[in-house]
Amino acid sequence: MKYIVAIDEGTTSTRAVLYDLTERKIVKQRATPISQIYPKPSFVEEDANEIYAHTLSSLVEILESVSDVGDIAGIGITNQRETVIAWDKKTGKPLYNAVVWQCRRTAEFMRELSAKYGKIIRAKTGLVMDAYFSASKIKWLIDNVPEIKEKTAKNEICFGTVDSFLIYKLTGGKSFKTDVTNASRTMLMNLNTLDYDEELLSIFGIPRAALPEIVACDAKAGYFTYNGKDIPLCGIAGDQQAALVGQGCLLPGQSKATYGTGLFMLYNLAENIVISEHGLITTVGYKIGDKVAYAFEGSVFNAGSAVQWLRDDLGFFSDAADSEQIALSVPDNGGVYIVPAFTGLGAPYWNSDARGIITGLTRGTKIAHITRAVLEAMAYSAKDLTDVMKAESGIEPEELRCDGGASANGFLMQFQANLSGIPVNRPAEKESTALGAVYLCGIGTGVMRLEDIADYRRTEKMFMPATDENDKYLINYKEWKNAVRKCVLE
Repeated sequence: MKYIVAIDEGTTSTRAVLYDLTERKIVKQRATPISQIYPKPSFVEEDANEIYAHTLSSLVEILESVSDVGDIAGIGITNQRETVIAWDKKTGKPLYNAVVWQCRRTAEFMRELSAKYGKIIRAKTGLVMDAYFSASKIKWLIDNVPEIKEKTAKNEICFGTVDSFLIYKLTGGKSFKTDVTNASRTMLMNLNTLDYDEELLSIFGIPRAALPEIVACDAKAGYFTYNGKDIPLCGIAGDQQAALVGQGCLLPGQSKATYGTGLFMLYNLAENIVISEHGLITTVGYKIGDKVAYAFEGSVFNAGSAVQWLRDDLGFFSDAADSEQIALSVPDNGGVYIVPAFTGLGAPYWNSDARGIITGLTRGTKIAHITRAVLEAMAYSAKDLTDVMKAESGIEPEELRCDGGASANGFLMQFQANLSGIPVNRPAEKESTALGAVYLCGIGTGVMRLEDIADYRRTEKMFMPATDENDKYLINYKEWKNAVRKCVLE
């Protein structure tokens, strides 16, 4: 076998990559943007048909670039998590738009549910009572879309996260499966049993028969037939867990931060299930064969999306990469602090009512100050998370491994190191999420070994903290925390 293909179906784009097993690197990729739909304030949706169409076209283009598809060991899948799709069990036709993880339509319902079931759900799932997760989105679909309610009663429906939808479609409806990492984000799976919990299913009124089978990350979930060849779909994981594997964080205490649409930090807990007391999520990091690793996770809903906002809605620049030089054109943020809580605050605050805020504006404020403040906000959010993870684990992190689109921003990475006081390690290959799917697929198909994965990662640059200026950065962080408090009060 010469290659592995990985599908990376993210929130704002769908891509497929071709990984060369001999060269140990991605040699080709194809990406297509995904449109987001905002039917009401705080409602976020996507067209499930568009998701599949772009996935299929990206996949086919990659397959066409290979002279013999028989050289492909398998196709791994990694995806935006918590996003829910409902489709007809017989036809595979989506019955409503995909309800995206950022969507806040069920926030009030989750607040009401928390008083009665919050402790039970937290203990069983490791999750906090928030609209972020899948279960309340599925309940909303059942309660508010008549066709979905009718088909649910008749057992003619499938509910799933994006991975299970893609597996179903790519296998022609022959396979209805999800992996354990995606299942751990539904609020329906018990962390101890790694299966759907009957009490949780009852609380949300969701039938087990409408949900996909849960399998390990390296399990063969089905086959995609192309040009007469059956290619295994193998190596399935939610995007952040895939990045954990892709960054080689396979030992207890190793952590990574992904700067994408949101900011997601995962911290390997090995086989230990630890329920956080300070706003972290406990989730499944990965399951390979019978080996399960759990992880702390901190989820910040808006990070790179704030840079997109500056680019697309405010017209500050035409290319997100320009934000680095614009930020560096001023010596500091000019007293401007931004909390981009467009869809509420995630970890460690978990306040769905919070909305974005800008403080410190003066007549001297320039585009550069606001741009810099947006980038700094990502670093402040990451420090929120590293401080909690350090306190609850009792382990001082040696470094923070970073990936995602914004990790290419040198200003942000250096600011992050200076603020956190720990080195920031940026990999040579920025596509850690896709690499995680590649590695899991390689393990599942037998062309890679788990013990070799850590050696595959190469560092492109290490950003060392400027410890002599730490006091200045802590003062900035204190001012940002003041802005967060105003954001919550408002």
